[in-house]
Amino acid sequence: MAGNREFFNRRLHSLLGVIPVGLFLTQHLVVNHFATGGEESFNRAAHFMESLPFRLFLEIFVIYLPLLFHAIYGLYIAFTAKNNVSRFGFFRNWMFLLQRVSGVITLIFVTWHVWETRVAAAFGEEVNFQMMENILSSPFMFWFYVIGVISAIFHFANGLWSFLVSWGVTVTPRSQQISTYVTLGIFVALSIVGIRALTAFI
Repeated sequence: MAGNREFFNRRLHSLLGVIPVGLFLTQHLVVNHFATGGEESFNRAAHFMESLPFRLFLEIFVIYLPLLFHAIYGLYIAFTAKNNVSRFGFFRNWMFLLQRVSGVITLIFVTWHVWETRVAAAFGEEVNFQMMENILSSPFMFWFYVIGVISAIFHFANGLWSFLVSWGVTVTPRSQQISTYVTLGIFVALSIVGIRALTAFI
């Protein structure tokens, strides 16, 4: 019974990491990338997201609750999992370790980011270009965001590789090798989007 619960929780954790959390990360990076078009471009995109119908419902049930489960169960996995060189090989063993490390970093970053933006918005501040410009005006915060964004993207891209394996999509060594290149491409592409957005605010 406990084994079945563990299997279900791990599958749910994996699924939520891609849908909806991973999709939300991608969408969030794309919206932030509008900052490269200037202040008005970003504010227009941010306002569009703020004005979506049923926004509060979507934020709670499509973003925050899935993210909360993924984060809490992810911490359990991070602090109980053991590297398995014989199963994963040298490269995959490192990816396994970095997945856990990046998950912890991402959790710290996301918690702080939500505090600085969504919680501040609940107290009347407007989430706009100027808010992010003020936050990133500090060199320390800028590099904190750079590390946080790259960690979040790596965690998603590498987690996508694991998702494809655990859900039986990539079962052969050849398909897993191809998915390694695909997910590496996703990591690089989204990292460029994320870093360009951050530099646009400064």
